[in-house]
Amino acid sequence: MTPDITRASWLMVLALGLTWGATFMVIEIALTGITPFWLAAGRIGFAAMLMLAVWGLRGGRLFLTGARDWPAMVFVGTFSSAVPFMLLSWGQQYVTSGFAGVSMAAVPLMVLPLAHLLVTGEQMTLRRAAGFLVGFAGVVVLIGGQAFASTGAAMEPLGRAACLGAAGCYAVSSVVMRRLPAVDPIGLATVLLLIGAAVVLPAAWIVEGPPPAVSGQTLAVLAVLGLVPTAGANILRVMVIRTAGPTFMSLVNYIVPVWSVVLGALVLSEALPPALLGALALILAGVLLSQWGALKRLFTG
Repeated sequence: MTPDITRASWLMVLALGLTWGATFMVIEIALTGITPFWLAAGRIGFAAMLMLAVWGLRGGRLFLTGARDWPAMVFVGTFSSAVPFMLLSWGQQYVTSGFAGVSMAAVPLMVLPLAHLLVTGEQMTLRRAAGFLVGFAGVVVLIGGQAFASTGAAMEPLGRAACLGAAGCYAVSSVVMRRLPAVDPIGLATVLLLIGAAVVLPAAWIVEGPPPAVSGQTLAVLAVLGLVPTAGANILRVMVIRTAGPTFMSLVNYIVPVWSVVLGALVLSEALPPALLGALALILAGVLLSQWGALKRLFTG
């Protein structure tokens, strides 16, 4: 199945970049009233319940043909949300936020060879590889000195491994999702969240004990996290991967840090990094290089 990159694909990726870029601020608010694993569990749980209701109203259909691949479905559901959420929650206790950001920016570099080997029409070219490397360099410049700074924590090597493991989960699950048989996108998004919830809820109980008592404000924040950056964004992610492919979808990992920095300045009055314009230039150059063919078709056809 050849990737079909359209104007809608670009708009969905830009929307995901904005949504996930703003999510970091909301998570900071939520963490004042709930523990990390239960934050992940509440976020996925709210999203799964919402999507289950929507899917039920649409008839509850999943597979569109006779082909079935439940093992791959369980794999994607586990490694597209539950496992990386937990790895990041644990790993970020011992690494800088800059290193966590660089880890997520490495997702496109991981997707590129995997898609080349496993996805039809996603061949790795010199121009595409160069584009992703330039984009990654832009994210490193944007993050600045924190990109590879050390916290000095004894568990830092394991924390870094956890962050990179989360990035690997996103990369592999995106490629496997693309290889699934014909499915309804709403049904797929719902089932993946239900599988994620089935994994993260018992894990949170084992690691952090029973769910803590939370305030009404924290519940409201969890509901927002479940509705927008989890349920809504998961639908868009499924649609982009299933149509435009995992390599194109991975571009969002270069857009998220930009929005995170810009929104931090606009909403929280944080200082903009002095290298912002240079970083933006590198990121845009990377996108232009890696997606030259798609952009050319977008503006000429």
